[in-house]
Amino acid sequence: MKSKKSIYVKIEKKANRKLPSSNQDGFSKPKSDILIYKLPPNGYPIDHPFNKEGYQYILCEPDQFAPHRKEFDESEDFAGKPIPGWLYRKFCSKSVLVAMHDRAPQLKVGDDRLTVTGEKGYCMARATHAVNYGNWYYEIDILSMPEGSATRLGWSLEFANLHGPCGYDVFGYSWRSRKGTVFNNSRGKHYSEYGYSEGDTVGCFIHLPEDLNGDDDPANAPFYLGTTYKESPLVKVKNYLYFETKDNLAQVQKTLRPLKGSSISFYRNGENQGVAFKDIHCGVYYPTASFFKNVVIKFNFGPDFKHPPKDVKFRGLHEIAEEHVIKQALCELRFFTEHDGRTGQSTNTDQTE
Repeated sequence: MKSKKSIYVKIEKKANRKLPSSNQDGFSKPKSDILIYKLPPNGYPIDHPFNKEGYQYILCEPDQFAPHRKEFDESEDFAGKPIPGWLYRKFCSKSVLVAMHDRAPQLKVGDDRLTVTGEKGYCMARATHAVNYGNWYYEIDILSMPEGSATRLGWSLEFANLHGPCGYDVFGYSWRSRKGTVFNNSRGKHYSEYGYSEGDTVGCFIHLPEDLNGDDDPANAPFYLGTTYKESPLVKVKNYLYFETKDNLAQVQKTLRPLKGSSISFYRNGENQGVAFKDIHCGVYYPTASFFKNVVIKFNFGPDFKHPPKDVKFRGLHEIAEEHVIKQALCELRFFTEHDGRTGQSTNTDQTE
């Protein structure tokens, strides 16, 4: 990837320009001299930055509802300066798919953005959307698993290492195809009599109670609106803009605590294998698959499941997409309510939730 550069904008005096057009596929021309091309059929730029240890990159689009946009365009004060992040917002996919940026680069993602092929050693891919409360379910079809290959499927927090198997660190929980072992923090334990193999359908169920048992972290609240990135720097990669954020894994690990009553269970071809994990960490969980060698799998986030669980009430992962768009919009609105729309400085001295 080419080195990141600050994004600058040329603004003409008394320019009379229209707001940038946008739709679910992306947007064409922003109010600057930067051309942002329309997104490809799979909904994500072909050349893009990958999340890596310590850094995350979030695709963004113009925020047409940002206050003072017209003032920004017609002002000389911003000429030759970086574009303020408040002019943009996180791009929200309207469907739950495999994340193009939040995966190991060597994995091959199909045009449907549901089929993934592994290569060589263990590495991971995650979905575009996550959940933090309620009962949720998704399936994975094992399309091909040649001799000597393996996979670990399950759930992970956003901080899980993409260049290892799910369950390699404290942030992931998985069920392995070989011997049916389950893993968290590189610790395996016996789970089911057999694992799963080519032709099987693996169901992944997670239960995250809405009662947080005294947990006062807003990020763990059932109706947590999410994160706005408007105060993060913008970087340009191949004519697209991304928010760049940094992780502090050491600090995150110190604050991890169990969510009492939570659990993860797995199904093989509709048969419940039992509870694999109890009292998992509080947080936001992504559907996750990890691959050893050239395994081919296909995610199914619903609504048409091959083997929907009959022993528990659940929601299919597909339902979270619309909810995520609404929450993100409310999150951006809250930002503009609490801040001076364009300066990024708070207008509210009380920052408690």
